[in-house]
Amino acid sequence: MAELLGVAVLGAGHMGADHIRRLDQVVSGARVAAVADPDLDRAKEAAAGLDGVTVHADPLAALAAPGVGAVLIASPGPAHEEPLLSCFERGLPVLCEKPMVPDSTGALRVVEAEAGLGRRLAQIGFMRRYDAEYGRLKSLLDGGSLGRPLMLHCTHRNVSSPPGFTSAMLINSSVSHEIDAARWLLGQELTAVTVLRPRPSAGAPEGLLDPQLVLFETDGGAVVDVEVFVNCGFGYQVRCEAVCEQGSARIGEDHGMLVTAAGGAREEVAQDYLVRFADAYDREVQAWVDATRQGRVTGPSAWDGYASSAVAEAGVRALESGGRTAVGLAPRPELYADAGR
Repeated sequence: MAELLGVAVLGAGHMGADHIRRLDQVVSGARVAAVADPDLDRAKEAAAGLDGVTVHADPLAALAAPGVGAVLIASPGPAHEEPLLSCFERGLPVLCEKPMVPDSTGALRVVEAEAGLGRRLAQIGFMRRYDAEYGRLKSLLDGGSLGRPLMLHCTHRNVSSPPGFTSAMLINSSVSHEIDAARWLLGQELTAVTVLRPRPSAGAPEGLLDPQLVLFETDGGAVVDVEVFVNCGFGYQVRCEAVCEQGSARIGEDHGMLVTAAGGAREEVAQDYLVRFADAYDREVQAWVDATRQGRVTGPSAWDGYASSAVAEAGVRALESGGRTAVGLAPRPELYADAGR
């Protein structure tokens, strides 16, 4: 049997701990070889019970740990750039959670460093591309049976926002998923952003502009709107409707377990993204492991990560200014000729 792919997981928080569990219990062909987190106790807790795992406070030390052949970055976005560049220097394949790098300048440095290698090493964690419903919608739009896509109507709701969540983060953290999904579904770049701000919900923390309506224009003439509401109070909902010249298609309807009791009925609503997109995360990481073991890199690219950061930055400027804001992208390196398509 082929040797298991040894993975260093950087970040042992909510997302990182879930990926450690996934690599150990769900995904085939891989094992956790190292775990790194500035909170060493948290790293030790996440790695507890796993054989042959080294634990580190320094993420770069984890890259050099025995048995590491690939890296999964699940630390906060501002901490991504340095380990990504170090992975490139070491020739290590890497799956990096979004945002690849939050600021577009740093994200472009990552793109240029990888392009300088002449080969891809990074896959970026836009897991919606691995969701079964999103996959069916993508196939339908690509097939052309509904004609040209005219609009995407998107909804992104969370039960509540975590401490320290800012108005800008509704765009550069939450809506970043819709940014990538829209680029991927339509095969078009987003060229301008406008943000409308209704009166904040009574359930939003003081000073947080929640909800927001984010409008995107594309270079193919489509329009995308995103309702983002991160303190809706009742559940986690992600929906998307594509309106085309000859029909429409909608995904993300809640079809959880229906419970009937005491003269009434209720349908379960997922409470966070790890529940709603559990299967997508499993598919994403399995696909990354399979490709890495074959010496290939697939999935969303560093260019997709850069484009998402650049669009999100324009969105934050639109939020602050109240006006339509153009998106500026650097020239796309040849290495990423098909990225976002």
